[in-house]
Amino acid sequence: MSITLDEARASIEKNVRFNFSINLAEGGLFGLGLGFSSFVTVIPLFMASLTHSSILIGLIAAMRAVGWQLPQLLTSNRVARLRRYKPMSLLMTLNERIPFFLLTIVALALPTIGKNATLILTFILVVWQTMGGGLTGTAWQSMIAKIIPPKVRGSFYGLQSAASNLLSSGGALVAGLILQAGQTPEHFALCFLLSGIALMIGFGCLAATREPEGAPARETSHKPRDLWRALVAIIRRDANFRMFILLRMFSQIAAVGLAFYTIYAVRRFQMDPGTAGVMASVLLIGQLIASPLFGWIGDRYSHRLMFALGVFMAGAGAALALVAPSLGWFYVIFALAGIANAGLWTTIYALTLEFGSEAERPYYIGLANTLVSPATLFAPILGGWLADGVSYEAMFALAAVSSLITTLLLVFVMHEPRKHVQLEELIPATPLVE
Repeated sequence: MSITLDEARASIEKNVRFNFSINLAEGGLFGLGLGFSSFVTVIPLFMASLTHSSILIGLIAAMRAVGWQLPQLLTSNRVARLRRYKPMSLLMTLNERIPFFLLTIVALALPTIGKNATLILTFILVVWQTMGGGLTGTAWQSMIAKIIPPKVRGSFYGLQSAASNLLSSGGALVAGLILQAGQTPEHFALCFLLSGIALMIGFGCLAATREPEGAPARETSHKPRDLWRALVAIIRRDANFRMFILLRMFSQIAAVGLAFYTIYAVRRFQMDPGTAGVMASVLLIGQLIASPLFGWIGDRYSHRLMFALGVFMAGAGAALALVAPSLGWFYVIFALAGIANAGLWTTIYALTLEFGSEAERPYYIGLANTLVSPATLFAPILGGWLADGVSYEAMFALAAVSSLITTLLLVFVMHEPRKHVQLEELIPATPLVE
């Protein structure tokens, strides 16, 4: 049964504290799960036991971002017609949780099926897991935008990221101890199993979210031609949004070093798995501290400038890796990478929602992620090619230069997109596509 806007508003206001808390818990458990099977350390180390290709290893690290970004536009039209976003979020997020149980089985089967089959199956499962995030993304972000008021949305994303990284750092430390005891298929399988368990507990928190049914769903065209015409119209008329997309693409190159810090430190300075786990924790602690600060400052001043700061920190880390004379320097490098992630991930969520109208939110979310995905995929390929064909130093230099250019454009060329979105505009009256 449909409810009025006043009833929806009252329900949202009544449950803000609960929804804020339960989704912080879900984010923390999600981070714990990913900490046990870090895309920066554990999975690259597992892949390194199967292949020597820097390109493949770099792709694995990048797949989390590509999988999150690429599918979101494909679900935007469906999301725009929903009265409630939670059911679709719950269904789609199973695709980013179940694969860890299957990775457990694949790792245990390694002695039987061999390295080549294990490599192929691992890659397929990682792609499935990351694409599951993208299939969930538009509905989940729309749900968060609906149940969390705009004035605290940046703070929510920052605190959720902090909770995620706090527990993720603990998971990474545990994973480091497990792999310190041995890098056997059984040890990797234990990491994957712990990930799956933590993620399914988090699923229960997501299911507990209290989302009221919205007003009657928006009228949108089912014809692909009409949908693409509307999306093109957004790109054509919103020059500032075009600049935002372009700078997000450049930021992928600025952050490319993160995918290779672990492997570079292993090959250049013989970093052991235990130290790799500590490095992952340093990265996550850096993000833990920076994310709430970035969200709080962004809410009050500018998410655009926080994005610029994140890009600058990514370049600073790459520049430091370029000249690092010893392994000890990588504690600072991983800390800078964690701070950078606060701007490159956490701030992006809040910043994207400042573009366009409430009527167009699912479309802006989809465009802002899907259009960036080719650059996200290309950046680690370029980085791996430079690392293998030229040198890691050349790759780090490219990242530092790209960071500097992107930071300057964010500060001096891109305009502030902020709008004061009113709660009454949650369900606009006019359709996007006639």
